[in-house]
Amino acid sequence: MPSVSEPGLDAADGLDDDWAPVQSPKLWRDALWSACVIKNEDDEGWAVSMTRRGESEPVLVAPWTMGRDKKNPKPLDINAFNTWIKTAHEVLRRHEQQLHAQLHQRLRIDTPAGRVEVTLDIEPDEDMPSATLSAHDAAGELLARKKVAADFRLSARSAQAWLETLDA
Repeated sequence: MPSVSEPGLDAADGLDDDWAPVQSPKLWRDALWSACVIKNEDDEGWAVSMTRRGESEPVLVAPWTMGRDKKNPKPLDINAFNTWIKTAHEVLRRHEQQLHAQLHQRLRIDTPAGRVEVTLDIEPDEDMPSATLSAHDAAGELLARKKVAADFRLSARSAQAWLETLDA
């Protein structure tokens, strides 16, 4: 983790134990978020690390503006802090949407009996992950449900093949 010489900053996790509000040029913190200006290790510039209270890893690390001297970082202020909070919320929301899309997949298949919606719901358990494959008719009535492996790949072909086994 980049080093920051700001009072109250724990180098191990970027947060101090009491999480007191701070408003300094390189560290802004409120009740929920901490924005810390750090040396950008991938570049010659600076970056801002946004960390949510209670989290050990930052939600977002992004480039930060150089100051007028083109050497030191521009100081954080309330407007920048609020913008970083909004950006961090957007990153979290996109991550949640992506995770939901991965864990809850659905396809619509046209069959001789009508349109069927096939869903795959994955339960991401570290020890015993599982998944459930379900088929519903156009009215939403459950036609079939089956446990499948958590790594089951739902595709039009796999859904069609499963639906054909139901008719047999």
